[in-house]
Amino acid sequence: MVRYDQWIGNYRKGVKETFMNEDLLKGKRAVITGGSRGIGLAIANALLSAGAKVVICGRDENALDHAVKTLKKADADLPVTATPADVAHPASVEQLFEYVDRQLGGLDILVNNAGVGRFRAAGELSIEEWNEVIGTNLSGAFYCTRAALERFGKARGGWIINISSLAGKNPFAGGAAYNASKFGLNGLSEATMLDHRSDNVRVSYIMPGSVETEFSGTRTESSGWKIAPEDIAQVVLDILKMPERTLISRVEVRPSRPQRN
Repeated sequence: MVRYDQWIGNYRKGVKETFMNEDLLKGKRAVITGGSRGIGLAIANALLSAGAKVVICGRDENALDHAVKTLKKADADLPVTATPADVAHPASVEQLFEYVDRQLGGLDILVNNAGVGRFRAAGELSIEEWNEVIGTNLSGAFYCTRAALERFGKARGGWIINISSLAGKNPFAGGAAYNASKFGLNGLSEATMLDHRSDNVRVSYIMPGSVETEFSGTRTESSGWKIAPEDIAQVVLDILKMPERTLISRVEVRPSRPQRN
């Protein structure tokens, strides 16, 4: 088992050495959905290491408490807080962003990372499972995007980074709901970019392949070939480092040496 505090500490040291000196994100205000574990937790750690103020959310309050304690283990004064939220429900998203307003006083960065997967043949998927996947992975990103855009108008710009998947371009058996949600998220990302690029809003989406994490949040010993969550966090930092004249709109990320069947 790889302890979160070990890889968080090591990764933070590297970010400070290579990124924080630029002060590019110092004082920037960020919200990360699905931020209590896996990719979301790694992104939170990276943004904190680069000087940002961070709010994370998720559906499991205990997991959120543990995530904040883990992130603050090396520095209790780090500006990170958490609040429970289910992004599939507009009322919960509204409460989330009211919390963000109180904690951060505005918003500069939204990372739509919350996601669930229910993998069955299309004819075996229940309506409840379909609605859960589409509601979280796609509608939730839309609800959060609307709330962020309202705040970006006051801040005169901002970033939206959506964590999609290679499943958003490559269908697979058993992936009807998940594929649909990620295909839709890619379309939402590109349309939002076109709608709001003149408002100084930069929209990007990242499409990872196999990542060394689980939806349950348990990170096991490295397989040796999968992408690490902190690798996706590094992509987020690279996107945010780009000058205003340049937008990285889509990034596909694959294991360099995938496991052979």
